[in-house]
Amino acid sequence: MIHTMLRSDKYKELRFVVGNEDTLSQMLKISPLQPFSDEVLSFLNDLSKKVMRSGTYYSDVMTFGFWCRRAALQREKNNYDDIAHRLGRGIVFHSTPSNVPVNFAFSFAAGLLAGNANIVRIPAKEFEQVKIICLAVNELLEDSHKNLASYICMVKYPAITEITDIFSSICDSRVIWGGDRTIEEIRESPLKPRANEITFADRYSIAVINADEYLKADNKDRIAQDFYNDTYFSDQNACTAPRIIIWLGNKKDEAKKEFWGSVYLLVKEKYTLAPVQSVGKLHALYKIASQREVKLEKGEDQLINRIAVSYLDNDLMNYKYNSGFFFEYDAVSLHEIIPVCDERCQTLTYYGLSKDELEQFLVDHRPHGVDRVVPMGKSMDFNLVWDGYDLIRSLSRKISVI
Repeated sequence: MIHTMLRSDKYKELRFVVGNEDTLSQMLKISPLQPFSDEVLSFLNDLSKKVMRSGTYYSDVMTFGFWCRRAALQREKNNYDDIAHRLGRGIVFHSTPSNVPVNFAFSFAAGLLAGNANIVRIPAKEFEQVKIICLAVNELLEDSHKNLASYICMVKYPAITEITDIFSSICDSRVIWGGDRTIEEIRESPLKPRANEITFADRYSIAVINADEYLKADNKDRIAQDFYNDTYFSDQNACTAPRIIIWLGNKKDEAKKEFWGSVYLLVKEKYTLAPVQSVGKLHALYKIASQREVKLEKGEDQLINRIAVSYLDNDLMNYKYNSGFFFEYDAVSLHEIIPVCDERCQTLTYYGLSKDELEQFLVDHRPHGVDRVVPMGKSMDFNLVWDGYDLIRSLSRKISVI
């Protein structure tokens, strides 16, 4: 069936990176696996070893490799007490973002861990990180893990509806990363009646820093590196990257001077700002300045743009930009952040606050948004519960036996 469907000239731009048309045909026949099956844990552990040997120059590849070690996944497995009654849903079609190179690997691994065969649309752009991971997957499927070859297919193709139609028509779950417009476009391709869908829409993140606790810290260089990893590493393209920096405490001005000074030294050493990004940041500044009273904090150059705002509301993020473009707000108490904790707010990163304090804030205010609360430097750390979705439970089905 798949061979016949793909014969049309419409599909000539479909390129298989892992697997082929026969793999797709086999997917329609194979049985789902139990979540966290031993064969999948072994495969991901071997994948971890390969990518950590070949991807040493890429911190995101190393992060993925560290995450999918058997020991780490075994700890994840221990969070589920009903695995014996679960099976994968069948086939998962993943449409992954084009601007975050290693996201596809985490999505695919989650689908495999949940017990499914996986069709993964990987970034069309030629990222070296993608090549490293796909090469390692191919080597394992051709050698020690041939038994999983029918469960993994990775493809590249431009935005062609007819190709998305095919993958959507045969999948039992669809996972869409990449924002509101991407979701709208892919939803034009119908699913099977019993198929479910997980979508990761356009979202933003915020950071809260206690100025007094920051000034007490002995490891300010480490804090600057953590902030850089959360923001500049993805060029603020990731939903996890903080856009608003909220300051608490008494010595805010002193803390800001030290904090941004440390961050600037790091950015100047590691980050390259293209002229088009500078123009974009200037345009974003003029746009918000035409609508509300703001203050551009003085900086050395365009590497860091800090825009001080006098109040927070749910309209502020309509003026966001990337490439080191931050809104900054001085708060007296944590409850002042509620206006920006709407359904679009994904991650709250923090420094100098206690977990008890943050948990109490969530209990007291029950915000519509904020699905993750993580220490500074951990915003991009992947977890099987993401954006409020438990990926293992969402991508598997529970069988009741009475």
